[in-house]
Amino acid sequence: MHAGKPIIGIVGGIGSGKTFVSRLFGELGCLVIEADALVREAYDDPAVHRALREWWGEEVFQPDGRVDRPAIARRVFNDPDQRRRLEGLLHPWVNDRRQILQEQADPRTVAFIWDTPLLFETGLNRLCDAVVFVEVPESERLSRVASQRGWDAAELHRRENLQLPLDKKKEISDHVVVNTVGAAAKTAAPACDTRSQVREILSRIVAGLPKRPDRA
Repeated sequence: MHAGKPIIGIVGGIGSGKTFVSRLFGELGCLVIEADALVREAYDDPAVHRALREWWGEEVFQPDGRVDRPAIARRVFNDPDQRRRLEGLLHPWVNDRRQILQEQADPRTVAFIWDTPLLFETGLNRLCDAVVFVEVPESERLSRVASQRGWDAAELHRRENLQLPLDKKKEISDHVVVNTVGAAAKTAAPACDTRSQVREILSRIVAGLPKRPDRA
């Protein structure tokens, strides 16, 4: 809880539409805090620039002085030590900024939504009142990342292998949203309507009702 409002973490596989689901919560009066957006802010911080230059020099900067995120990704992706080093720089920055945003939130805010890809891996789930798993079949997720990011199945699996297995994430989450409708859809059968699922889950969390049936 923060200021008497629940904190809800959003997790799921790559390409599952976590950001879309988070924004649906936002439409219902929640404050959505996207970790990826905060990381982009961190990469504009002069103190972060200084640390990156000290570690890796100009090779991780673009000609205009901005951080070259793909270059950094190439450096840390297969190097656990360098990845932990980078996380040790960025995660505290993001956590501090998240706290500031919550302190500045409109009093009418219904809940705080943490759209954080590594929620379980970083232990932030322990600070959440509920965690929502966004479920989408792998075939659909692969179709999304292929069209949006140009990845093939091998790339998707390579990246997801660095995270907690999806079946484990689902098992230890408190609620599940099936997001097979897709971000562009506006209407769907009730059983598949992502918006209605989000609305019901939020109402249960705010009211303090039991979690999903198998976890009640």
